[in-house]
Amino acid sequence: MSRKNELMDSEETALIEGAGAGAGSAPRYAIGIDLGTTHCALSYVDTEASDGEQAQLEVLSIPQLSAPGAVEELPLLPSFVYLPHESELAPGDLGLPWAADQTFAVGAFARARGAATPIRMVASAKSWLCHPGVDRRGPILPADAPEEVARISPLEASVRYLAHLREAWNAAHPEAPFAEQDVTVTIPASFDPAARELTAEAATAAGYDRLTLLEEPQAALYSWIQSSAGRWRKEVRPGDIILVVDIGGGTTDLSLIAVVERNGTLEPHRVAVGDHILLGGDNMDLALAYGVVRKLAEQGTKLDAWQTRALAHACRAAKETLLGDDDVDTVPLVVPSRGSKLVGGSIRTELTRSELDAILLDGFFPQVGVAEHPQSRARGALTQLGLPYAQDAAVTRHLAAFLTRQREATAELDGFGAQLPEEASFLHPTAVLFNGGVLKSGLLAERVLSTLASWLTAEGAPPARLLAGADLDLAVARGAAYYGYVRRGRGVRIRGGTARAYYVAVESSMPAIPGMEPPIEALCLAPFGMEEGTEAALPALEFGLVVGEPVRFRFFGSSVRRHDQVGTLLDAWAPDELQELEEIEATLPADGRAVGEIVRVKLHARVTETGTLELEALPVLGTERWKVEFEVRGDASN
Repeated sequence: MSRKNELMDSEETALIEGAGAGAGSAPRYAIGIDLGTTHCALSYVDTEASDGEQAQLEVLSIPQLSAPGAVEELPLLPSFVYLPHESELAPGDLGLPWAADQTFAVGAFARARGAATPIRMVASAKSWLCHPGVDRRGPILPADAPEEVARISPLEASVRYLAHLREAWNAAHPEAPFAEQDVTVTIPASFDPAARELTAEAATAAGYDRLTLLEEPQAALYSWIQSSAGRWRKEVRPGDIILVVDIGGGTTDLSLIAVVERNGTLEPHRVAVGDHILLGGDNMDLALAYGVVRKLAEQGTKLDAWQTRALAHACRAAKETLLGDDDVDTVPLVVPSRGSKLVGGSIRTELTRSELDAILLDGFFPQVGVAEHPQSRARGALTQLGLPYAQDAAVTRHLAAFLTRQREATAELDGFGAQLPEEASFLHPTAVLFNGGVLKSGLLAERVLSTLASWLTAEGAPPARLLAGADLDLAVARGAAYYGYVRRGRGVRIRGGTARAYYVAVESSMPAIPGMEPPIEALCLAPFGMEEGTEAALPALEFGLVVGEPVRFRFFGSSVRRHDQVGTLLDAWAPDELQELEEIEATLPADGRAVGEIVRVKLHARVTETGTLELEALPVLGTERWKVEFEVRGDASN
C-alpha cells in the first residue's frame, strides 16, 4: 500500500517532537535536504555537539562527476540527469565512489553535458512532479527527446537525486548510516497533495526511512533564526508580519509568518501560504534565451528549435554566473552547430549584465500597483504538452494578489496585537525574508522591496525592512536540518497547524435532468489551523456512501475561509474562495453488500501526527469502518 496522500499544508508532515521510528536512542544527526528544481543540497546538525539554539550546522560536500571520469566535491548538486548514448562515453567514465558501473550522470557533469545535448538531459523534474496533467510515474523525460532516447519519469529523476545524496552521506559518514538518521526533505509550501505524495514516495524509494517533509519558506526562516545566534529576537518584535519571498528554479513561493508574544516569549506563527505558481528561474532562462535569439536574428543568424533549447541551458549557467559575481559583466555563450552551413562549427555570442537586468527586471518584476493582479488570457484549443507555467510572468502582480487575498490572515490570531487599518486593501508586511537563487541579484531584490514599499506608503504604512543575512543557496537545506533539531524540543519552533481549510464534495440527491450534473456542496473536514494529532467527528450529519464500484472523491482547499468549522456545509462559494484539488478515484469494498449500494454513514476526520488527513466512514447500522486512503494511483481502499 502506498503512502497516504498529504492533504495538509501543515508545518510538518512526519513524526512530531519526541516521536521516533523505534524505541531506541535518538539518531545522532538531523539531516536536512533541499530537493530543488535546479540544485540540491544537504546540511546536518550533530545533536551531540549542539545545545539550545546554538545548533552546529554543517554542509556536506557532495562528490559528483565534473567531467568524464573526474569526481569533484561540491556544495551543491545540480538537479540534472544525463542519459548518454551507449557508445558516447568510455567504460568507467560515469563511475562514482559508490557506483563504478553507473549508466547515467547526476549533477555538474549532467548539466554541462546536457547543455550541449539537451535531448538527453532531464531537467526541472520537480516542476514535472507537480504537473497533474501528465503521468508522473511514466517515462516522459526528457520531454522533447526523440523515440530512440531512453526516458525516465519525474519520480525516478527525484529518486536518483535523493539516492545520490544518501550515498554521498554514507561515503562521508560510514559510522552513522543514513538510514538511521532523522531526515527532513523540503517541498514548496504550495505543493498539492499529489506532489507531496510523490515526493514522499521518491524519498522512500531512495532509502529515506525516517522522513519528514517541511515547507521551504519555513525552512528559510528556520535558517535565518539559527544563523542569527539569538539576535533574531532583536530584529523582530511582537506584531511583525514576515513576508517570505522564495523564488527558485521552478516556483515562486509566498508565505506569511506572524510574530506573537506568549508568556514573554516571541513565537513565529505561519498564517498563510500562496498558490502554486510555476514561475521561477526556468522561465527566466527561456526569456533570456529568446532575447539572445532576437539579437542573433538581427545579426543575420537564425537558430532552430534544438539550438534554442541548448541556448536556454547555456543562459541558465550565464545567469547564475552574473547573479553570483558582481564583478562579471559579460558571459560568453556558445551555441552548437546543426549543419555544414555554419562556419566554425558553433555560434558564439554573449549575455551581458545589462541584458539580464533589462529582461528580468522589466519582464518579471515590473513596478505595478497593488490593485494590479495576474492577467489571464484565453488559451488556444490545442497546445504543446509541457509544464503549466503561470500565464502572467510578473512576480510583483502575483505578490499583490497574494497580499490582497490574505488581508484578514492575522485578524483573529490569538496573541497577535497588531491591527490592520480598516481602510487597508492588503495585508501590510513589516519585514521581508528572501530565499532562492533568483534573488541573488541585488537589482531584483531591490525591485521587490521598492514595489512593496510603494504599496505600503500609499496606505500610510512604513516600508517593510529586509531581514538580512540569508544564504540564498543553502538556507533551505540548513533550515531543514535545524528543524530536525528543533523537533527534539530544542531551539525555536514555528507554529501554525494547517495553512488551509479542506473540504470534500457531497453530491446532491436529485432526479436526473438532461444536460445538468447534480449540484455539489462542500463539507469542511479540517478547518484552518487544525493541529496535528487532533480529530473531529461529524455526529449530527449522515451521508450516503457508495460501495463496491468506482467512485470519485472531489476535494477543495481554501486559504481564505478561516471561520469554517468541522461539519460546515457550503452550498455556494466565490470562485476565489475554494480551489479544487486533484480528484481521487476509489473503490470501497462492499463487504457483503450489493455492488453500488448506498450505505448510511457518519464521517470522522483526523489530522494525524504525520500531518495526513484521515477520513473514516462509519455505518449508522453496522460495525464496518471504511478508511479512505488518499492515493494518486486511484486505487484507494480500506
